Amino acid sequence: MSDLKGRRIAFLVTNGYEPSELYSPWDTVVEQGAEAVLVSPESGEVSGGDHSQKVDLDVAKANADDFDGLVLPGGTKNADQIRMNKDAVNFTRAFFDANKTVASICHAAWILTEADVLKDRNMTSFPSLQTDLRNAGANWADEELVVDGNLITSRTPKDLPAFNEAIINKFIEND
Repeated sequence: MSDLKGRRIAFLVTNGYEPSELYSPWDTVVEQGAEAVLVSPESGEVSGGDHSQKVDLDVAKANADDFDGLVLPGGTKNADQIRMNKDAVNFTRAFFDANKTVASICHAAWILTEADVLKDRNMTSFPSLQTDLRNAGANWADEELVVDGNLITSRTPKDLPAFNEAIINKFIEND
């Protein structure tokens, strides 16, 4: 399949990412013809569980203009570290400023809170984040998938089939 041929999609992670939340959407977009690029504040490799992945681009050098969309995989440690990195937060915010697709799953919603992009947005996340997200202005719902404009959100790895399908559909819709 090549529905996403010519698309370049950033995946923003650091150490402690949830492997399924990185690899499932990664494999999905690559199978559809997109170029997946791992962006991180770390250099070399990042690890999650028993997995590791080569970093393609330092987030300090990354520019949202060079990408068609952003995927934010979860993992508590990953999301907590990313949200504390100024370059990563600014990189994330730039996708919203450019009205580009952003897909966030599980604890990655913390990054969106830090980027201050959730006011009046409909979304979901891992349930323990709902108070944080509501305090950031979001309308939180306990659903496997919530799509609000170019923002795609899901709760947990069990929601990955719907999450991945929504990513593909959003890029096709935005053609």
